[in-house]
Amino acid sequence: MLTTHVVPTRFSEKVVLKIILLASGILSSLYYVFINIIVPMRFEGYSLVTQTVSELSAIGAPTRPLWVAIATLYILLFAVFGWGVWQSSAGNRPLRMVARLIFAYCVINIYWPPMHLRGTEPSLTDTLHIVWSAIAVLFMMAMMGFGAAALGKRFRIFTIASIALHVVFGILTGIEAPNIATNLPTPLIGVWERINIGIFMLWVIVLAIALLRKENRSHMTCPV
Repeated sequence: MLTTHVVPTRFSEKVVLKIILLASGILSSLYYVFINIIVPMRFEGYSLVTQTVSELSAIGAPTRPLWVAIATLYILLFAVFGWGVWQSSAGNRPLRMVARLIFAYCVINIYWPPMHLRGTEPSLTDTLHIVWSAIAVLFMMAMMGFGAAALGKRFRIFTIASIALHVVFGILTGIEAPNIATNLPTPLIGVWERINIGIFMLWVIVLAIALLRKENRSHMTCPV
């Protein structure tokens, strides 16, 4: 006769906590998209098409205080997700590496050197802004690379496609980026950059969902 194995209450609480941690990955991406909608509304003349996200927090931008204040929550949510990934990485070294990279990414995002507004002579902070941006992109690519190795074939294919698109739109963004400092036209830089960011945000959501499904399969009540 089949009997049902009942999961102890303490164990269930651990599972619920892990689900909350992993769900923070989905929430972090959705929150980032949300603030990219509401903050530009406070910047008169700002264009989502021709201007970058970094210009919302540029020195002298009217939205800098708001962006710095509310973007902090994104970092916290993403760090919480990183802890969820770590908790789900038992016996999976590539996944554990993803968690480490998330933590490192959050650390560098605690302070991001701001750029100046267009038409302003660049200084050291503008150079550091570019360096920080390059490091952040490397962390994103590394996360996706180790993530591809951590999970199944379907997720690996999705990740490879995401990396390829990330490179394409990164190049398109990079082609127009030098025109920011010289205040020359950047007709589609906002589109290219936001697509690029969106690719990574979507990848995080899919990773979180994959880990949540894995968690669900591992801890479903089973007949014994």
